[in-house]
Amino acid sequence: MTALCKEQLLLAQLQRVKSAYQSFIKLNYEHRAEDCATCPTRGVCCTDAHFVNVQITRLEAVAMRETLERTPRLTDAERRAVYARARLAVERYGLRASGDTFAQTYACPLYDTQAGCLVHRRAKPAPCIQQACYEDWPDLPPANLQTRTEHRVEQLNREAYGAAWAWLPTPLWLTLVDPEADGAELERLARVWSTRRK
Repeated sequence: MTALCKEQLLLAQLQRVKSAYQSFIKLNYEHRAEDCATCPTRGVCCTDAHFVNVQITRLEAVAMRETLERTPRLTDAERRAVYARARLAVERYGLRASGDTFAQTYACPLYDTQAGCLVHRRAKPAPCIQQACYEDWPDLPPANLQTRTEHRVEQLNREAYGAAWAWLPTPLWLTLVDPEADGAELERLARVWSTRRK
């Protein structure tokens, strides 16, 4: 099996994992949360650069790229705008692939003021699936649900890329998998990551 075929199979598995998780959260927890449509500042949870610190994996970034490429609701210019916003976020917030990447925050380039999350149905990260505005602390989904989902995502990444990936901020991964990028930075980072102990 070629690496590309393997990646496509693992992308399908990733989507099944995320869909199941999204359905579970929706059925069991979301009814206790505030309705996003009634939010006085729609999208603030996605665009608050002091709050958002979602980390994704290489396979998730590829899933986002594939979702953006396939969605009929975006023009080519709108697709390119997502990658431009990602590059701007990397520069503006100093996002990098080293150090404590989990401490890095940013405004998500995947949020569109008209459409909302551009990867909501097919490639939304686990923390975003779990995130909602809950009035009472006991109504929140348990953190171990997200942890289990992220562990499964991690396993799929290892199957796809071995050690050649890392948890990184979403905008940084989007710049690395940008279809118009030359791939040199991703290749360099993959070499660095591949030298880590397995």
